[in-house]
Order: sequence, then structure tokens, then C-alpha cells
Amino acid sequence: MTDASDKTDRLSKIKRPQKVYTLLVEVGRKEGDGLPKGATGAALLCYSTGVSEEEAVRECVAVLKQADMAPLDVTGYGTPEERAAQGHEIDADERELMDRALAENAVIVVQATPFYDEESRAATLH
Repeated sequence: MTDASDKTDRLSKIKRPQKVYTLLVEVGRKEGDGLPKGATGAALLCYSTGVSEEEAVRECVAVLKQADMAPLDVTGYGTPEERAAQGHEIDADERELMDRALAENAVIVVQATPFYDEESRAATLH
């Protein structure tokens, strides 16, 4: 009986490697979020690390909440290898940022695209 429990203990101590995942996060508005005036929210392209995509999503959402953002939805696009298998092209700059996120065990927001509804867009133009 101890052999089975010893094996379970050893398996639970094996460290799984971190990977970097590409995530698209939709955020709503929240006071202090830093989004432009009139924006109704934004889409954030992020690179986040984790031993699984689920962990990378949790880490990304936690970091965004600490930054006074209001995450609403997350779409995962997988690891660089998974993206390449789907036909995505990953340029050198993108690869460099992914490598940095992995090396620093970090969440990097690569791009932020604000959303505007027609009313708020018109108000910001006048």
C-alpha cells in the first residue's frame, strides 16, 4: 500500500513545464481602467503563462483585475505550437514577446483595441 502512495506523492511533486498561451480578453468599463473616454470596453490581446491554458486564463484575469480592468470573456488560441499547427503566422516580434512572458512567468498585454458604440463614437468626434 505504501508503494502506491509513494508513487502518488512523487507524481504530484513532478513540476510540469510552463507554456505561454495567446488569449483574447474582452473587458468592460470600470472606474480607473485607463480606457479612452467614450469607450464601452476593449479587446486585449495577451500572452499569459501557465502549466495549462486554464491556469494561464486564471493568471491573466487576476492580473487584469489588479489593474482595475473588468474582464468579461476570454478566448484562448493555444500555445505557439498549437497556433502554428492551425496555420497562424508568428513573426519575430511576437515570438520575442512570448519568450519574454515565458521567461518572466508573466502576463503581457500586447494590444488593446477599444470598443465604441455609435453614440459614444459620435460624442467623441464632436
